[in-house]
Amino acid sequence: MNIAFVPVRCGSNAIKWKNIKSFSGKPLVYWCLNALNNCDKIDTAYVATDCDEIAQVVENFKMAKVRIYRRDPENATDTAGTEAVILEFLSKHTFKSNDNFILVQATNPFVRATDFSQAIEMMNVEQLDSLVTCCRLKRFFWNENGTPKNYDPSHRPRRQDFNGELVENGSFYINTVCNVIKDKNRLSGKIGIYEMPEFSFTEIDEEEDWLIAEKIFQKHIKVETQKKRIRLLLTDVDGVLTDAGMYYTENGDEIKKFNTYDGMAFSILKKGGIKIGIITSENRALNTARAKKLKMDFIYQGIQDKWKIMQEICHNEQVDLNEVAYIGDDINDHEVLKHVGLAACPSSAAQVIKQTEGIIVLKTKGGDGVIRELTDNYIDLNI
Repeated sequence: MNIAFVPVRCGSNAIKWKNIKSFSGKPLVYWCLNALNNCDKIDTAYVATDCDEIAQVVENFKMAKVRIYRRDPENATDTAGTEAVILEFLSKHTFKSNDNFILVQATNPFVRATDFSQAIEMMNVEQLDSLVTCCRLKRFFWNENGTPKNYDPSHRPRRQDFNGELVENGSFYINTVCNVIKDKNRLSGKIGIYEMPEFSFTEIDEEEDWLIAEKIFQKHIKVETQKKRIRLLLTDVDGVLTDAGMYYTENGDEIKKFNTYDGMAFSILKKGGIKIGIITSENRALNTARAKKLKMDFIYQGIQDKWKIMQEICHNEQVDLNEVAYIGDDINDHEVLKHVGLAACPSSAAQVIKQTEGIIVLKTKGGDGVIRELTDNYIDLNI
C-alpha cells in the first residue's frame, strides 16, 4: 500500500495563506494533490491540517483519493517539526509495517503523477529503504575561505560537460511505515535519489519566489496537467513505439521490441472512443502485424509527407486538428507536431523536436511506454 501524507498549516510568515493562495489559477496545494490523485500507484493521500479554511478548500477539489487529517494543535505551530506530525499521524492509524509512506510538500508544485509512479518503482527495483527527490544544479560552489567546492577554476568546464551537484528540491520523500516509526525520520537505511528537472528546485518562500515559480510552472507543467479531450491519436513507430534500434538475427531477419504498456494504452483509448493509428516513413511487415494486433484504425507506411496524410485523415474523418494527438521523435514529424492540438515526444527524441512550441516532452523514452504515459496523464478519456 502507498500512503501519501501532505502537511499544510494555516500560518505562513512570508506569504499569507500560502498553501491555498492561487497559484496559476488553482490553490497551491491543489497541484501536488492532483498529481497524487492521478497516480495509479497511490492508494490514499492524507492532508494534515489544523485549519478549517484549508480543509474546506481541499474538500472542494472532490478528489477520490484525498482525505483530511486533523493534526494536533501542538504539532501545527511554527516550531513544530514535520517528523513530529508524521509520528502523531502514524500513532493514530494502523498500517502495515512495509507500506510505503510518502511525505509530500505542497510548496513544490512541480511534481507530476509519473514522478510518484517512477519513484515507487525505483524503490522496488533497487530495493531501497527510503528515497529523496533531488535535482541537479550546474552551479559552481565555493567555500568561505575562497576555495572551490566542486570544480577546478583553472579548468572551468563547459555546462554540457559539467555534472553539477545533486540537491534536495523538497518535493517528496518515501520510506516504509516501520522505518519511519523506528528511526523517527523521513529517511533511513539505504537511501536512493529520484532526480527531477532542474527547474523543480525553485523554492517558494517570498513573494518574488512566487512570481518566478508561476512563470516556470506555466512553461513546464501547467500545459501538461490539463487533460485534453481528443478524437484521434496517431503516432510514429521507430523511436516512439520502439527504442529506434535495428535488430537482426543471424539469418538476417529484422526484429523489433514493442511495449505491452503501450498496447494496453491503445486498448484504453479505443474504449474511450478515440481512433488510433500509425504514420511512419518505414514500410515493415512488423509494423503491420503490430498495428493489426492492436486493431488500429489507420496504418500508413512508407510516408514521406506525414503532414499531407494527417490533413487527409482529418478531412475524411471530419476531425479538427485541435482534436488530434500526435507523438513523434524526429525531424520528419516536426510539421505535424506544429499543427495538432496535443503534440508530444519521448524524452529520447531529437532536440529539434523537443524545442517545438507547446510540445509535451514525456519522461518516458521511446519503446518504454510512451503512449501509456500520454494516455494516463494528458488525455481526457471521459470513460
